[in-house]
Amino acid sequence: MSGDITRTRVSTDVERLTTHAYTLEVGEGGEVRTIRDRVLRIGTSPDCDLELDDETTSRLHARIEVDPFGHRLIDEGSKNGTFVNDMRARDVYLTPGARVRIGGVTLRYQPGQEEVEITLARSNQFGRMLGGSAAMREIFAVLERVAPTDMTVLIEGESGTGKELVADAIHQHSKRAGGPLVVFDCSAVAPNLIESELFGHVKGAFTGATGSRAGAFERADGGTLFLDELGELPLDLQPKLLRALEQKMVRPVGGDRAVKVDARIVAATNRNLAKEVEGGNFRQDLYYRLAVIRVVLPPLRRRAEDIPLLVNHFLGELELDEKDVQVGYDTILKLQRHRWPGNVRELRNFVERAALLATDNRLETRYLMPPSFGDTRTEAKAEAAESPTGLALADLDADLPFKDAKARLIESFERAYWGRLLEKTNGNISAAARIAGIHRKSAEYLLKKLDLRPSDQS
Repeated sequence: MSGDITRTRVSTDVERLTTHAYTLEVGEGGEVRTIRDRVLRIGTSPDCDLELDDETTSRLHARIEVDPFGHRLIDEGSKNGTFVNDMRARDVYLTPGARVRIGGVTLRYQPGQEEVEITLARSNQFGRMLGGSAAMREIFAVLERVAPTDMTVLIEGESGTGKELVADAIHQHSKRAGGPLVVFDCSAVAPNLIESELFGHVKGAFTGATGSRAGAFERADGGTLFLDELGELPLDLQPKLLRALEQKMVRPVGGDRAVKVDARIVAATNRNLAKEVEGGNFRQDLYYRLAVIRVVLPPLRRRAEDIPLLVNHFLGELELDEKDVQVGYDTILKLQRHRWPGNVRELRNFVERAALLATDNRLETRYLMPPSFGDTRTEAKAEAAESPTGLALADLDADLPFKDAKARLIESFERAYWGRLLEKTNGNISAAARIAGIHRKSAEYLLKKLDLRPSDQS
């Protein structure tokens, strides 16, 4: 691909990369997609931008990204490889008409005429967020433009990617910075109390309501309301939230009058809400009302080039009594190859742990997993052997933050639950979805996320 396809302009605070959109024909004579994004991730995972239904394709198989030299195809360490014009390729710039074979699917690439401008912040920091990678600088550029407005922002990303930091940075860079930032975690409140906690209640509204209480919306008046883990909001409460957002008024539980509120809304979730809408688990109208600006935070494994910057930053925050901890080149390479299921939060925990336990003032990767002192986990597993629930709880890592430990436990449960359902239904997804009481599309999404396939079941 020739270098005149893209050009770069640098201004005082941003770098503007002007390129062209391109098309991908999926299969011979199949759907033609026009791609305008800086990065397109391809694979069978429901979190991929181009999701393929093919058993020989890896979950995250390859990506196409824009850089100053063109459209670059990069294999993500796939099991069966990526081929361009029948030649195996790991990292190559695409040329017009190139045939890209990913598993059993062939994509035909063609550059277009439509110009697309990609903006990257020149700074590697926004608020308390750090990142010199293109992925993070692209997000910083968006946030710098959006934060001063009152636009509603939806933040998506895995646990530990820094969604709370985004919300905080948006608030601090807004005209509401002098007002309150109220955090409401939808996953931390019992479903029967969410309405009261969000909208407030009046005295006597229910048993135990000995006085009136303002909800999160009222407390955020003049400031920002951060709705964390929004994907956990029950379906029956979603219309009430939508009404509050549209009317900018809330009615306390048991009250007979509405209260006007002026709060900017920032929401976050570790789910793909568009997929939840497809599966009938989230209201489409509420999704569109929230996703005015949608920010998707990349997991740490997809921005490994940021790890040296983050490690040095976390070390700088520690008080180590004049202990000068060094990080070797080999250690950084090992950290960049680690999968980091807990993302930046897990990296921070590792740095703190490894720095405190460091010998010869060197950070060591043997502390990637928290060390055990005594035989407590062995004893716990022995005691729990008679109970599947107890065995799962014995696997909990108390050194992880609550959200990370909860996410791992939920994933273990989901994998065991759906594995047994598929076994019980002989791999029939529709039957399994009926037993689980959810929509078939939701079941398909979960199975792909967990990398469980009906054919895997005996």
